[in-house]
Amino acid sequence: MKVFSGQQANLFRHLNRLMLNKSTFIFIKLSFLFLVLFAFIFSGCRGSIIKTKDNNRPTLLKSEDATQAQLLEEVNRFAKVNSMRAKMDLRFEDNSFAELGIAEKYRTADGEVVVQRPAYILLKVQVPIIKTDVAQMTSDGEKFRVAILEDGQGGKYKKFVTGSNNADYSVLKEEVNKMDFDGKGKEIKQNVNAFSNLRPQHFTDAMLVRSVDAANFSYIQSVIFQEEFNTDVKKKSPLARVLRGYYLLDELRKAEDGSLRVSRRFWFDRVGSVRLARQQLFDEKGEIESDIIYGKEGNLTDTGEFNNLPLRIEVTRPKEKYKMSLTYQSPETVSIGKTYKTDVFILENRWNLTEVNLDKKLEEISSQKAETGNGNSNAKKQ
Repeated sequence: MKVFSGQQANLFRHLNRLMLNKSTFIFIKLSFLFLVLFAFIFSGCRGSIIKTKDNNRPTLLKSEDATQAQLLEEVNRFAKVNSMRAKMDLRFEDNSFAELGIAEKYRTADGEVVVQRPAYILLKVQVPIIKTDVAQMTSDGEKFRVAILEDGQGGKYKKFVTGSNNADYSVLKEEVNKMDFDGKGKEIKQNVNAFSNLRPQHFTDAMLVRSVDAANFSYIQSVIFQEEFNTDVKKKSPLARVLRGYYLLDELRKAEDGSLRVSRRFWFDRVGSVRLARQQLFDEKGEIESDIIYGKEGNLTDTGEFNNLPLRIEVTRPKEKYKMSLTYQSPETVSIGKTYKTDVFILENRWNLTEVNLDKKLEEISSQKAETGNGNSNAKKQ
């Protein structure tokens, strides 16, 4: 066995202490670096959480409360308008205006509207500034009449069109696409596609809200929150995305089979105050016929009697695939409450335009389908 001298032993003990001190120093250094790295990662994560909270999460806006009785009263307040005459700015919001026989240059137009309960309307569409009529249309609640006076297409759409408010002309359009009509199918197809969607009564319920009818309908109130983008603030603002509260008031009617179906749905904005912001109308199948948005409120007429009513109305017709907005040009000059003679809402073809009777066309197609069906049946029997 090898024996170390005292000096050698002291030397080894000194070296061991140096190695221990060095290891300790390395451990401390690594620990410090780890702590710095952890702090950096943690601060970065915390920054991301704050950023998500500020910019990616919608801000919940404070909502006001209202009872169902107050909501019904608000609908009836709108319904106090029983007739109206107004100058309006009209704007087609999508490209389907071309199918309505209105050219690109008439996408924005002036309008004069006269409406009266129960379902009368006269609408004149005019070229801005020079006020030349582009189209006139009326509805007496059952029949509609449309005169296209200027089309910007060389006159091929200048026609006088009549039809029924409740008629479904989708079958007419489908059959026209299939049939030739002795070589005249192209012309009929143009007429049908141009005018079957354009009906003045689409705007009657938007401007003349019907009052509630507790005797024939049931009403149910509910609450919904909808995420929306606020275009009035900067994109990085915490109010750029908001959750806005609405009351929904569903009007239910009893069907023949005893089931309940939605007839109308009212949306009440609850931010700041409770106001009627939207109205949706449903058909027999429960599909939306009209989606009506009521814009910023103001005062109509100069009488002080019709305050806090929408100054802009946007009507969307999903089935007809078009949207049009109506904005009052001078709200204070609007006339409300006057009674108009019913013949005001029956348009006459005083321009001697070529007439297109959509109901007659529908009957012709139905007859031809029936004859074709009988012919096929006879052929099978033979």
